[in-house]
Amino acid sequence: MADQQARLSWRDGTVPVSEQFDDPYFSIQDGLAEAEQVFLAGNGLPERFMPGFQIAELGFGTGLNMLAAWRAWEQAGQEGQLRFTSFEAFPMAPADIAKALEAFPAVAPWGERFLAKWQGSGACDLGSLQLEVIQGDARMSLPEWTGQADAWFLDGFSPAKNPELWEEALMARVAARTAPGGTAATYTAAGFVRRGLEAAGFEVTRIPGYGRKRHMTKAVLR
Repeated sequence: MADQQARLSWRDGTVPVSEQFDDPYFSIQDGLAEAEQVFLAGNGLPERFMPGFQIAELGFGTGLNMLAAWRAWEQAGQEGQLRFTSFEAFPMAPADIAKALEAFPAVAPWGERFLAKWQGSGACDLGSLQLEVIQGDARMSLPEWTGQADAWFLDGFSPAKNPELWEEALMARVAARTAPGGTAATYTAAGFVRRGLEAAGFEVTRIPGYGRKRHMTKAVLR
């Protein structure tokens, strides 16, 4: 399992679709705008940024969420490094990531810096960003992680197609690796996801979603 890569098809030649989960990696409307609304604004970023801030993510995908966060960090004039840890079972090949990111020229300067050093998984020192992508099933790798996130990007594939990444036991692990007062955000408002977050100790709020998604979820650890 650990050495498996993502199997892709391409919608309209620009949107990567996972063949493992039959689901696109980002909104066909505007994946960057979705990342900014759901994962940045949903976690109160960049306003909450502070030295040593730690973001953790379920589902690295194309790295678009990471690039959006890194751009926001630098544009906010933050000192030091942003820490970004992502858990990914099926990493995309760097060439496929490069192809997918061509659709987002606004983050191209950050994408170029990332791709110049990226080896496909593991740790990557990008100067103002300290990136780590932990490959494998998050249900096994997250309990072994010793970090503590200030904000979580919950970005697995659709809960209907990838329920393993949204199960209640994993949400409990997310809560256990969240700093006091830390937050989480996701594009989905599926009832079982919200209930899992609530059971894990988060105060959960359903708010308007991006594009065609009527609702999304944000959460604060109680």
